Amino acid sequence: MNLRRSRRRSQPETIVALIDVVFFLLVFFMIVGRMDATAPFNVTPPRSQSAGAMPGGGATVSVSATGDLALNGQIMTPAAVQARLTKLLQARPDLLVRINAHRDAELRRILPLIAEMEARGARDVVLVVTTGAP
Repeated sequence: MNLRRSRRRSQPETIVALIDVVFFLLVFFMIVGRMDATAPFNVTPPRSQSAGAMPGGGATVSVSATGDLALNGQIMTPAAVQARLTKLLQARPDLLVRINAHRDAELRRILPLIAEMEARGARDVVLVVTTGAP
């Protein structure tokens, strides 16, 4: 005959209180926070065209990680790059200008360069991009 006492089962911990707290936090943040910043107009982000062939011809401006500039493989000062691009654009207004910037180059070095190219008459400015992991 077996006279052992059966083990008492421990009561499962109730998580109802935790679910209530999580629910109240969820409702609070939904009411207080904004999900995203809305633009005042419709914005469609650009798509990378790296799957296609890069357009040939034109001029290539390279920007290093430190902000150094080169035009068609020759290192130049920013003023020299702008002067040479002005001459090239005067000779060929339909000249394609590619910007090949290092991934660590600061945007504050690239955007003024694009604006200056457009001010000097560049119609097509292409930013060279890559896809995938570095």
